[in-house]
Amino acid sequence: MNSSGRFAGRVVVVTGGASGIGFASAKRFAAEGGTVVIADLHGGKAEAAARDLELAGAPGAWGVACDVSDEAQVQKTVSGTMERFGHVDVVVNNAGVMVFKPLEEQTEEDWLKVLRVDLMGVFFFTKQAFVHMRPGGSVVNVSSIHAEETTPLVCSYAAAKAAVVSLTRSAAIEGKAKGIRVNAVLPGAVDTPMLWQNPNLKSGAEQVAKADIGRAEDVASAIAYLASGDAVFIDGAALRVDGGRLGRL
Repeated sequence: MNSSGRFAGRVVVVTGGASGIGFASAKRFAAEGGTVVIADLHGGKAEAAARDLELAGAPGAWGVACDVSDEAQVQKTVSGTMERFGHVDVVVNNAGVMVFKPLEEQTEEDWLKVLRVDLMGVFFFTKQAFVHMRPGGSVVNVSSIHAEETTPLVCSYAAAKAAVVSLTRSAAIEGKAKGIRVNAVLPGAVDTPMLWQNPNLKSGAEQVAKADIGRAEDVASAIAYLASGDAVFIDGAALRVDGGRLGRL
C-alpha cells in the first residue's frame, strides 16, 4: 500500500463495500494510502473485507454492519468512524438494490425497499458527511446509466438512480460553502453478481456485448478520481462509466 498516495491521511467510508464495485473501490482507496471503513448490510462480510485490506497493508480498515436505509445505523457508523479515526474525508454511496417486476406488478413495498436503500441511504450518509466533514471533503454517489436510459422491469431502480443524480446536484450546491464536493458516477454493465443475476439478461430481453462489460475496478478508478484532489474543479457532475455503451444505444 502507498503511504504517500492521494488518500494518505484520509478516511474513506464506502457503503456496500464488501463486494463488487464497493470492495473494488475500498481496495483502490487503501492502495493509495487511505484508511477505509467498509459499511455493509452483512457485518461478517464487512469485517472479512476489512481484514483483507489490512493484510494487504492498508494503513487502517474497519468493517461495520450498516443498513443504509436506517438513519440511526448510518449515524452510528459515522460516529464510530469519528471515534476510531478522528475524521471522515470521503464518502462513497455505493449500496444498492434492485427489484425486477413489470410495473403493474410492483407494490408500494417494492418501491419503498428500493428507495430506502438507493436514495434515502445516499441522503442519510450525505447528511452525515455535511455534519462531520472538514473542508476538502468529497462525496461520490454511485448512480447508474439507468438514470438516463433504462430497460423493462426496473422502474423503481431507474427512478431512484435518477433521483440520486438530482440529489447530487443539489448537494453539490449546498456543499460548496462547506468546501465539500459532491459528484456521481453512472456505471453501465459491470462484471458483478448484480449484473449476472439480472433476469433481463437471462431472458434475452436485454443484450450486452462482451466489449461493453466493464470491471468493478474500472468504476473504482473513476470514483477515486472524483474523490481526489485531481478533480478539485469537478462538482455536481454525473460521470458515465460505461465504455461508451450509452452513446451507441
